Amino acid sequence: MGLRGSSACVKYLLFIFNLIFVITGVIILSVGAVIQGVYYKYEHFLDNRFFSAPALLIAVGTIVLIISFFGCCGAVKENHCMILTFSALLGVIFILELAAGIAGYVLEDAAVEVINKRMNDSMVHYRDSPEITIVWDSIQKEFSCCGTNNITDWGVVYKNESLPDSCCASFLHTQYSCNVTMAEEHHIRSCHVAVQESVIANAVTLGGVGVGIAFIQLLGIILSCCLAKSIRKHYESV
Repeated sequence: MGLRGSSACVKYLLFIFNLIFVITGVIILSVGAVIQGVYYKYEHFLDNRFFSAPALLIAVGTIVLIISFFGCCGAVKENHCMILTFSALLGVIFILELAAGIAGYVLEDAAVEVINKRMNDSMVHYRDSPEITIVWDSIQKEFSCCGTNNITDWGVVYKNESLPDSCCASFLHTQYSCNVTMAEEHHIRSCHVAVQESVIANAVTLGGVGVGIAFIQLLGIILSCCLAKSIRKHYESV
């Protein structure tokens, strides 16, 4: 005998929620992967804390797609045990998503100090490390910036008025190399500020997605608990 009235309504609401649940899993997985990719572009300027939050979102998104099976099957078959399992797993996911979301907001505060220090530390290796050279040139071209805070930072590397060619607006200099005196040519924006803004924007997105979707999952926990309770009452009355 199937469920009746409001219980049946909860059953179908839970089934519909599971479809939404799958979509949120894809969103979580995608956002985590995209932000992880962005952070890897700046891996020389960030520490491990910045990679843990998006990695957690990727893991949560994958788990969400797997456990949605329990919710769908439990709702369709009216299986009390599967629905309780689904509800318990949702509770774990809820906690993990909140953790990832909060971590995203915490990273926003840590970004300023970490990025500034790591940029200054890596800059001194610009001329002796091909990897650092590529990273700095890429950042300065992408954000049209020069130096950690300003162009004078490169004095530590060149010991004169020279600048990396990536500091200049035009990269087709044939007679002259980029230098401090080329006021109309070189970038004036701080790379520290540019990278910091990008990292913080992604950290806020990370936090918003984690916390926002966590509360959507909370609705699923409530619905699954209501359905499990209805199923139990139904079979106890039979």
